Amino acid sequence: MDAAEPTGADGAGGAGASPGHRDFRTASAPTARVLTTESGAPVADNQNSSTAGVGGPIVLQDQHLLEKLARFNRERIPERVVHARGSGAYGHFEVTDDITGFTSAGFLSAVGKRTELFIRFSTVADNLGGPDAARDPRGFAVKFYTEEGNYDLVGNNTPVFFIKDPLKFPDFIHSQKRDPFTGKQEPDNVWDFWAHAPEATHQVTWLMGDPGIPASYRHMNGYGSHTYRWTNDRGESFFVKYHFKTDQGIRCLSAEQGAELSGTDPNSHQTDLLQSIERGVYPSWTLYVQLMPEAEAADHRFNPFDLTKVWPHKDYPLQRVGRMVLDRNPDNVFAEVEQSAFSPNNFVPGIGPSPDKMLQGRLFAYADAHRYRLGVNHTQLPVNAPKATTADNYGRDGLMATHAYDRHAKNYEPNSYGGPVQSDRPLAAPLAVDGHVGTHAAHAHAKDDDFFQAGELYRLMSEDERQRLIANIAGGLAKVGREDVIEKNLAHFHAADPEYGRRIEAKVRELRED
Repeated sequence: MDAAEPTGADGAGGAGASPGHRDFRTASAPTARVLTTESGAPVADNQNSSTAGVGGPIVLQDQHLLEKLARFNRERIPERVVHARGSGAYGHFEVTDDITGFTSAGFLSAVGKRTELFIRFSTVADNLGGPDAARDPRGFAVKFYTEEGNYDLVGNNTPVFFIKDPLKFPDFIHSQKRDPFTGKQEPDNVWDFWAHAPEATHQVTWLMGDPGIPASYRHMNGYGSHTYRWTNDRGESFFVKYHFKTDQGIRCLSAEQGAELSGTDPNSHQTDLLQSIERGVYPSWTLYVQLMPEAEAADHRFNPFDLTKVWPHKDYPLQRVGRMVLDRNPDNVFAEVEQSAFSPNNFVPGIGPSPDKMLQGRLFAYADAHRYRLGVNHTQLPVNAPKATTADNYGRDGLMATHAYDRHAKNYEPNSYGGPVQSDRPLAAPLAVDGHVGTHAAHAHAKDDDFFQAGELYRLMSEDERQRLIANIAGGLAKVGREDVIEKNLAHFHAADPEYGRRIEAKVRELRED
């Protein structure tokens, strides 16, 4: 498990909450109302999406999940709902170690093999005009232009996330975004959601620690975060987690440094990335993976597909794969950065999804967001189109179609006119599932809980890091109006580590008495 790495702070919640907020101290708990779908049908379970058996993949018939994600994707135009503020660059990935025993992916097939790529870094919660130096997770999305099609690895600069089921994603983001009444981020909303989401304790510890404000995009790690699945030429499968370790070293900003930089240069990270590449100081990352034989997943001591947890390195050591280098800036930020589209469902042979429920939800949600925001033909834009191969299918027409087609080409399959045909080569080995379709809570493994790894992360920190972490969390939590919300959050930190909880509680009480 990675330790937190240098300097942080401001305790404002998901992305630096506003000090002003509504006072809920006198508010009483509202009468419970029945949650319904858009058509008015009662929702039986708003915590667990419907899967094929316990721990199986999500099923398409989950109308509530699809309706919720589809509506969420259509809330804003034209900027992204999340990850709106971003920077990008081109570069290449070079394989340095032989991993052909684990995956048949062509771009990883030989030491020395190079693949062109495009990467987009971003903040998550703020809008397009937000500052780069905010306290927020950072998007870390890589598009590999491989000979077998584009492979999109869409991750963050943290190895975990706040929730484990995509059904809760719109709710989570709404709690972190601007309140519909006040028009600003509210600590009450931020911390109220976390009070009802104990699984967020691990990611909150990451966010409020030093990594919450990277000094630049060059000085942070990137993670696939989700669990993916590799398959080799023999049909053997391994679950995999990706780690991009910065070769520049980890550097972070304190809360005071972040606030100052946000005011003096809101474009600080964009400027740093642009200028470093322009002067020939090319940033790089070394890619490592953790690999779990598929048979070990079922009996692992905790759910290996839970996005709120890491795989300890002592169980699954890092194995080096290759090196990513960024060496070219885009010519047009709008055309190449803002119109870039990354979808976790863009796999290549040898790589596929796992039963990670958050990943399963993103397989739909990301592609749907791009079809809405950029149009159904967004894959024809130069930054999104394959470069080492050619897309050949029966998609036609639609808004902003740019491809010219042979007038005699058919737009259906099968046909008798020489059109493209299926390869009969699955991307990955079949995944066995069983059980009844329904809204299942995840199967409980022997050591599953929401707090242990958050406590482990806290215990890895130095005393200086702990002091900054406590100040950051207490600074935001003390602004919350409702005592019951504060108490619920304090209980999470107490459960993670007794000292962790005591110190936050004492600091919150001190701040609220001032």
